[in-house]
Amino acid sequence: MRTHRIFCSSLLLLASGALGPLALAQTAPAPAMPTAEQTDPVKLGWMVGAPPPADKIIRWADGSFYTFPKFRWTFSHARQLGATSNISRGLAAPSLLPRAEQADIDAVSFTPLGKSTPMTWAQSLSANYTDGIVVLHRGKIVYEKYLGALNVDGQHSAQSVTKSFFGTIGASLVAEGKLDANAKVAQYIPELKDSAFGDATVRQVLDMSTGLKYSENYADPNAEIWSHVRAGNVLPRPPTYQGPKSFYDFLKTVQKEGEHGQAFAYKTVNSDVLGWLIRRVTNKSVGENLSERIWSKLGMEQDAYISIDTEGTEFAGGGLNTGLRDLARFGEMMRNDGRFNGQQIVPKAVVDDIRNGGDKALFAKAGFPTLPGASYRNMWWVLHNADGAFAARGIHGQTIYVDPKAEMVIARYASFPNAANAFNDPTSLPAYQALADKLMAQPR
Repeated sequence: MRTHRIFCSSLLLLASGALGPLALAQTAPAPAMPTAEQTDPVKLGWMVGAPPPADKIIRWADGSFYTFPKFRWTFSHARQLGATSNISRGLAAPSLLPRAEQADIDAVSFTPLGKSTPMTWAQSLSANYTDGIVVLHRGKIVYEKYLGALNVDGQHSAQSVTKSFFGTIGASLVAEGKLDANAKVAQYIPELKDSAFGDATVRQVLDMSTGLKYSENYADPNAEIWSHVRAGNVLPRPPTYQGPKSFYDFLKTVQKEGEHGQAFAYKTVNSDVLGWLIRRVTNKSVGENLSERIWSKLGMEQDAYISIDTEGTEFAGGGLNTGLRDLARFGEMMRNDGRFNGQQIVPKAVVDDIRNGGDKALFAKAGFPTLPGASYRNMWWVLHNADGAFAARGIHGQTIYVDPKAEMVIARYASFPNAANAFNDPTSLPAYQALADKLMAQPR
């Protein structure tokens, strides 16, 4: 019952939602894929029956749960396949999201990056294998749609969007004085003093500017990424496996390569270190922190859940599963300077720090073709565009996109065939901007 962790960690396994040219090199040229309509998991009948027919069963042990198109079902049913812990919303009533649907959004037109033929918003949903999308404008739902296996009361894998939740919590602990951004990791976690992280600062972990001997080249069977995910029981271990048995044990083995603070390098292993830092200074798990600091205060509609390793340690880099509207609530709180549901949930200074972004020069060294001029701060992607947009991003198309100028938040879950966001950005980012422009043109 641990299947969920492989695809949640698919941000590790194929091409991270944030890898640049490396991801493209490893996955291009992409083979032609069946369309979203052809791979609709409901129409295909995955896991239907008592028991399902043999050719409709999805399993963790044989790896079938993370093969396309089967993961179009898996992403919306993680708890059925993997070990998880719960993230409570508390007992208070959910916060309301007023509705003001706009029927003409489907007709919004834009031109995909690198193309000359326009596409509509409605067409982009299929093009991106969208499982669900909610758009908020000035705090009201103006658009909501569910496709594939995701329902309004269902939950979906957030993939690397998980990082932004814990990056926000980590930055909040810095603002509260419980974490020193300039302190070395070993000051808080002596167990890592002989690892690559021992002399890295908390800030370098938060902004992923650590120098690590850690490859996420998925074409290389000897890359460190495979050791990482096997240690966390994200992937099945071979019968002769003798490696680390947990996320924490693996972190102790990571060695340094180059110097910290010289370049941005998106490596999920940093998020597990952040999770350990959060747990160490609060004496509470990352799931407990997420529940107490965010989930129960936002007035979420549903509990969330998060995948765990064999020691019960949550996967801080990609294990979160949530309802779609709850994802939107988090984005709306970030749009409103950390305030929502009648209270200041995240310090305004933390949100300001994220919006201001990180070091653009360090980010540029990573070479993300669809994110020119962007940066990375506290595990958020900051676009530095005219609207001041920033985003949480996960592979296969998961996102929280916050556009402060347009007073717009987009929460999307998807099951795009290719992991890297570089494949769906051309039909996502211009669609978001076109919708922002439409909403900004409306009178108050």
